[in-house]
Amino acid sequence: MNAQTPARAAPLVVAKDLARFFDVSKPLLNRLIERTGRQVLRAVDGVDFEIARGETLSLVGESGCGKSTVARLVVGLYRPSRGTMSFDGQDMAGVTAQADIARIRKRFQMIFQDPYASLNPRWRVGRIIAEPIVVHGLMSDPAEIKARVGELLRQVGLSPADSEKYPHEFSGGQRQRISIARALSSNPEFLVCDEPTSALDVSVQAQILNLMKELQRQLGLTYLFISHNLAVVYYISDRVGVMYLGRLVELGDKKSIFTRPQHPYTRMLLDAIPDLEMSGRPRTPVAGEVPNPIDPPPGCAFNPRCPYANERCTRERPEPKPSPTGAMVACHAVEEGRLPELVRDYAPPAV
Repeated sequence: MNAQTPARAAPLVVAKDLARFFDVSKPLLNRLIERTGRQVLRAVDGVDFEIARGETLSLVGESGCGKSTVARLVVGLYRPSRGTMSFDGQDMAGVTAQADIARIRKRFQMIFQDPYASLNPRWRVGRIIAEPIVVHGLMSDPAEIKARVGELLRQVGLSPADSEKYPHEFSGGQRQRISIARALSSNPEFLVCDEPTSALDVSVQAQILNLMKELQRQLGLTYLFISHNLAVVYYISDRVGVMYLGRLVELGDKKSIFTRPQHPYTRMLLDAIPDLEMSGRPRTPVAGEVPNPIDPPPGCAFNPRCPYANERCTRERPEPKPSPTGAMVACHAVEEGRLPELVRDYAPPAV
């Protein structure tokens, strides 16, 4: 699903029909006794997007919608069950030589959600940050490596002297700064950020987001940002993709997504934000529960919760099509003009 915006740079990352299924079946003996078949969890089921150099694409949605699985597919921690993921024009599935894999892998890194779990508690910070430098063979002289580690620590707002400390001596926000320094140590072009601020206090979240925006400006970084926090997504993003049950239901620039949402699910997400301005805009609360991804409903996955669903929605899966705002939307109701017009634009969420 590609949002068509004019004058965009050539994409650095391209995902086409990206899918990942997990076999969650019971053991064979249990299945024979109970006379049941295999069960497949469709965590991601046909996702298309592009990320241009220097921009931030954020994926947002409820827990379990497949956001983190997409992040792991993009960096190669999972192999896709279907579809392709290309980086700088190179199909990652076609890269098999170890030297080629190492050459491409050092160009992208990942920042994980939990700064308490993503750092080795037995290593000093200097060794943690230096590990990608050593693994990728970027430097070999210990003095040069130490100087580079000190430079990276200063870049993320810490002191070179912190390289001698252990992770447990730092706060959560400081640990996430260390994670960012480690991610930057191989001079990457692309960072995948899997909810990097969700485990932090609100005040610390703002500091980390400001740091990431400043690093992007200085280094020309490209981000894939995963979050369920709409305010964070609005602050950090250039474009936004809304996921539901393993699929992208809406993809466009952040202004159109947050002020003129088209898909009923996107509207419901935004209606869940408290209306502090008391605008009086009609609100549709999020009703029902997310269906079981092992046995998703036929047709549009959102149809059991959608107030605008009709018979077509229950049998035919919608394909992404351009909407009046320019966003790509997978919704029969939007395509057929069955959704009511917005009385007024939504107010963007405050950070």
